[in-house]
Amino acid sequence: RAGTPLAEIVTEPDFRSSWEAYDYVNHVRRALQWVGASEADMEKGNLRCEANVSVRRIGDTEFGTKVELKNLNSVRFMQKAIEFEIERHIELIEAGGRVVQETRLWDDRAGETRTMRSKEEAHDYRYFPEPDLPPLVVTPEFIEDVRRSMPELPEERRRRLMDEYHLSFNDAVQLTSERALADYYEQAARAAQNPRGAANWIRTELLRELEASGRTVAESPVPPEELGALVRLIDEGQINGKQGKDVLIEMFNSGKSAAVIVAEQGLAQVSDAGEIEGIVEEVLAANSQQLAKYRAGKDSLFGFFVGQVMKASRGKANPKLVNEVLKSKLNK
Repeated sequence: RAGTPLAEIVTEPDFRSSWEAYDYVNHVRRALQWVGASEADMEKGNLRCEANVSVRRIGDTEFGTKVELKNLNSVRFMQKAIEFEIERHIELIEAGGRVVQETRLWDDRAGETRTMRSKEEAHDYRYFPEPDLPPLVVTPEFIEDVRRSMPELPEERRRRLMDEYHLSFNDAVQLTSERALADYYEQAARAAQNPRGAANWIRTELLRELEASGRTVAESPVPPEELGALVRLIDEGQINGKQGKDVLIEMFNSGKSAAVIVAEQGLAQVSDAGEIEGIVEEVLAANSQQLAKYRAGKDSLFGFFVGQVMKASRGKANPKLVNEVLKSKLNK
């Protein structure tokens, strides 16, 4: 149309609720975006949707009179319009009236549909051959060739992430919500050598920072390999999770790698058992009264000793190792 490719997708009349229609349109939109066929932005007009609505009594086999809905500028508007129209049809029929075949517009401000034009005399569309357009014969072989050339679609990618990386269904759904995010995740997971850890950091910390800065995943100042490197530093015990969050923010702001930031700020954790034992012994010697109370049965003081060791190490001691050494020393 006007030099722009136009594709029209028509479904069978087999949706039974506004939610089914909502899910279907979202599915189509995501698939179009995924394969790069369209931005599928309804507000920009890249994707438009029209809905035909009819109702029938339980047990009836014939469809009721249909009404076409237009001016559906978002999937949510479409859902609202369908729900309104279903209720309108039911009220009309139960009051003894009849549904008129027509085209109606959705008015979001009023929260209702209104008549655009009647279709009472329009029974069927009549199609005429276009001599300048040769027939396009779609054979099973053609369909199979197209299928083989298609990239991995969202549902296939989701299943593979669950099987290959052992992700939960919810994690896999979120990470395949767009192709750029799925690609980012797989690169980060390989770099982190911890697929679940990478998934958690992307779903929580990365996406939060991207949203706060108004960026998309494709615009992330933190490359996936660097996010994976950050996860690996945490897994190796070089920094803890809290420090990792601060490092990620600095990565966003400076563009520096996690390793450089950790080195520049002296954040590396103390994970040497001998060094931590020395700090623990100093803390116990300096807090003899609390030590006596702990050994007399006041177990709640354990947290106090952990805090003192972390304070003495300026927060750099590996918390897991601190707990292990303290338990060993306190229970002697």
